[in-house]
Amino acid sequence: MPQQLLREVQHEITVLAPADDIYRLIAEVENWPRIFPPTVHVEHVERGTTSERIQIWATANDEVKTWTSRRTLDPGGRRVEFRQEVSTPPVAAMGGAWVIEPRSATESTIRLLHDYRAVDDDPENLAWIDRAVDRNSRTELAALKSNVEAVTAGGDLLMSFVDSVRIAGPAKAAYDFVNEADRWAERLPHVARVRLTEETPGLQTLEMDTRTQEGATHTTKSIRVCFPHQKIVYKQITLPALMTLHTGCWTFTDEEDGTSTASSQHTVVLKPEAIAAILGPDAGVPQAREYVRGALGANSRATLGHAREYAESRR
Repeated sequence: MPQQLLREVQHEITVLAPADDIYRLIAEVENWPRIFPPTVHVEHVERGTTSERIQIWATANDEVKTWTSRRTLDPGGRRVEFRQEVSTPPVAAMGGAWVIEPRSATESTIRLLHDYRAVDDDPENLAWIDRAVDRNSRTELAALKSNVEAVTAGGDLLMSFVDSVRIAGPAKAAYDFVNEADRWAERLPHVARVRLTEETPGLQTLEMDTRTQEGATHTTKSIRVCFPHQKIVYKQITLPALMTLHTGCWTFTDEEDGTSTASSQHTVVLKPEAIAAILGPDAGVPQAREYVRGALGANSRATLGHAREYAESRR
């Protein structure tokens, strides 16, 4: 290709976190829903010692998109290279790298590198890509800085937990119950209103009003990725006031004895500045953790219980 038509750009930001911690968060793709706001879910398609192929589900302009990328990992150099397998016009090819450089024991610079070409090497297409890469890189790095600092510094703000039930029968019907969230308002007492859209099979947008233990309601909106009949992963994009992050996963596992297990896993990052307004001036992080665990756990256990009843009634 003519060298002058290959664009190479760089963006960077300084983050108050150790370089090794930042590299780990970027290299281990299960962290991405926590540190990249658009990312809903990532799975390995192929995985080697220093190279891998991953599938990414992420939001773009209020839509869920999925694509695959190849990555090369260099832990010693704290560098992760990536290359899109199939690019979308006007992009003809796109790749780059994350490079993390320590400035001190507690401060690092993240450099985001891109190289790309436009379809037909068209100058207008190239200018469009220039603008998109610049805007997206600045936004992504700013969000990455905020989320990495919260994850690495705020251990008490991050919490994760699981609730499970045993079902006297196969898991498929329980999966169907959770998958059919458009019927939750009639099936679940704590759901007041629900709106489910699924333009692409297995990619859902779920908006619902949930009743709290005090009788009030709050609205949440989630993106869900469904893997019949094994799991449903989700990320809330409209959150309750007490959280800055909420991701989760429903899993359904058949056992050898003919029973099955359904589980609900939550990962939450609390919003400390909202605690006093919601729980009172004397409340702190411990009280917020207890409150969130109780509220989310109660809803999960209620949903799991109704899913079990639904599944067992259809044996």
